[in-house]
Amino acid sequence: MEVTRLPIKGLSIFTPQVHEDERGFFSETFNVLRYPETILQDNLVYSHKNVIRGLHFQEDPHAQGKLVTCLQGEILDVAVDIRPNSPTFGQHHKVILSSENHKQFWIPEGFAHGYAVLSDGATVLYKCDQLWVPEAEEGIRWDDPTLNIDWGVESPITSTKDRGLPRWNSQFK
Repeated sequence: MEVTRLPIKGLSIFTPQVHEDERGFFSETFNVLRYPETILQDNLVYSHKNVIRGLHFQEDPHAQGKLVTCLQGEILDVAVDIRPNSPTFGQHHKVILSSENHKQFWIPEGFAHGYAVLSDGATVLYKCDQLWVPEAEEGIRWDDPTLNIDWGVESPITSTKDRGLPRWNSQFK
């Protein structure tokens, strides 16, 4: 397992070993001894090309860390630092996750998370270290001009809920 620590403290890329032969491949995608948190919930999502989901987070004390993996297709995964006392507050990091590169993105609590589907479709699995609590759910508009995230898609498809999320400046000052 290769672990790459990213410039924004807390974010990491995990690249599992992939053993390939004429039958296909084998990869250990999770082992409780190798990952930073105890996982309590798995979420599986399928999305079509140009779908953007996010930017989502949960308020304390229900803030979630997420280990994101793209099982099929390709996504642009984005984490935004929403920790007010962080030197990288308001900054974001993007990574391409795909069924080809097998990378996993660890996003600890204190980050808003979202992704855009770059391929014809994508199946995404994310493991969470806290349970989903609907009343703790929050978000930031994906197209917020302050964050200025280039999602890499034309004609984005978003949910009514995500289009109604508040802007950065209305939540974080």
